[in-house]
Amino acid sequence: MTRIDSHAATLSAVRAASNVAASPSERAGLSHLIRLFLTRGVLAVVWAVAFATVSDSLTTGAGVLLVAYPVIDVVASLVDARGGRGPTARKLLHRGAGVSALAALGLAIAATGSVADVLHVFGAWAFLSGLAQIVVALRRRAQLGIQWPMLIAGGLSTLAGIFYNVAAAGDDPELGPLVAYAAAGGTFFVLQAAILAWRHRRATVSGAAAADHR
Repeated sequence: MTRIDSHAATLSAVRAASNVAASPSERAGLSHLIRLFLTRGVLAVVWAVAFATVSDSLTTGAGVLLVAYPVIDVVASLVDARGGRGPTARKLLHRGAGVSALAALGLAIAATGSVADVLHVFGAWAFLSGLAQIVVALRRRAQLGIQWPMLIAGGLSTLAGIFYNVAAAGDDPELGPLVAYAAAGGTFFVLQAAILAWRHRRATVSGAAAADHR
């Protein structure tokens, strides 16, 4: 094998092993995604902490926070789509942002009603957004590898959506479970950011080592 062939094989192995993009523009896009995931995750955890203080009853403060949560998702999805990786993923992210915008509107209305109304709207949104999250993660596996935290979070979100609608039909529905939902979702986003950052660093170090052997 020639030196050029050997170098090409090394770079190919690095990319395959890391499952992250190797070009400068793709690395920049990955860094952007890591920051976005981290920010989104931290905001979700902060929201969970804030909502835990008002979740005992459907007050004005609770209503404001309920509307704010899907709004966070709208902004994050649009920012993600702007730096998107492929037209299909961008389209799904735009659709997800649209669904979250409708959820914010629905929650604004439901918050003037009952806890059951809120759980029905939130549950429908959690179910749909969870499915979208799974699809986007699968669409990105060629560039980012298998995003286990996002897949698990998406699956749990769909299950939570079903649970909330069942709970809403019960005798004494509560808002408390939404705290765990947001905290868990935020944790998975932070975990995904950490995994991507580790892969990014490994690819960068390996790529630099391969360049030194040219």
